Amino acid sequence: MKKLFDSIISSLKGGQPVVLVSVVASSGSTPRGAGAMMAVFPGGGSSGTVGGGAVEFEAQKHAALMFDSKSTHIASYSLEKHAVADLGMICGGDVTLFYEYFDPADNRCLELFKHMCAALDKNENAWIVRRFESERAAETAVYDGGGLHFASSIKEDDIKPLLGNAPELSDGDVLLYAEPIMRAGRVYVFGGGHVAQELVPMLSRVGFSVVVYEDRESFAREELFPDANGIILNDFAKISDAVSVDETDYVVIMTRGHQHDFEALEQMLRTKAPYVGCIGSARKIETFKRNLVDKGIPEAELKRLHSPIGLKIKAETPAEIAVSVTAEMILFRAEH
Repeated sequence: MKKLFDSIISSLKGGQPVVLVSVVASSGSTPRGAGAMMAVFPGGGSSGTVGGGAVEFEAQKHAALMFDSKSTHIASYSLEKHAVADLGMICGGDVTLFYEYFDPADNRCLELFKHMCAALDKNENAWIVRRFESERAAETAVYDGGGLHFASSIKEDDIKPLLGNAPELSDGDVLLYAEPIMRAGRVYVFGGGHVAQELVPMLSRVGFSVVVYEDRESFAREELFPDANGIILNDFAKISDAVSVDETDYVVIMTRGHQHDFEALEQMLRTKAPYVGCIGSARKIETFKRNLVDKGIPEAELKRLHSPIGLKIKAETPAEIAVSVTAEMILFRAEH
């Protein structure tokens, strides 16, 4: 999402308008659900996606017309053959797209996206919020830890019921929409080895904010983790000196050896982190569990432990292991 916002900011700074196309509702089988976004630029360039295929092709054509009309509106499409607004697809669903024109001459537009981009670097919840009403211009704003920003007709009390972990669209003559762009919580990856180097960019790509913790200077370098939101160089035996983990955070433990894995695991199970994953074989983890109980960790707390970490896809290489861990964390985030 940062790449999308950066491209919009760059276009507006360069004096070029942008049409932002957003999926605000979907049903059935659609290529992308609510929350997907694509920016379309003069000349046909784009950033982001609303699902590809016929939907995206139609959206790009429609958006191109708006550089002349400078309008904002909603359009719905059927993804079934021989239906109204037929796109020639067989997914069997419906998708509603919101088209919004952003004018570079309006400084509010640039400041809006700067604020959105800055929200991605903060460890707090943030949402894009919108208001649609026939015969009246739509409005886009941001809601975060500081309240409501860039709003004139959107009221905080009206939008609050929609502020959740998934995009929400209200019913009625006046439509309100809220879409999370940042959720509070960091992923603390303990260890900067080969698997971590594959894992961090994957987690970042699917919306997690990642901090890498290492005790070796050669593995705590920015060039190894350009997608990380932070890198901490510190002793594994003294994690609390450098990190404060709470109930919104995730923990992934993959240090260079059993001793450091256990040190990190014992400390992290004494926090409130809901997801604590540790790399290793089933035999290693069973030994860890017995030793953790001996160290005073209640057996009930071991239920938070995801280990061996990752979904069972018979992963072997560092990249494959990273895929399985990322998939498990996406599932955990969606279910919780």
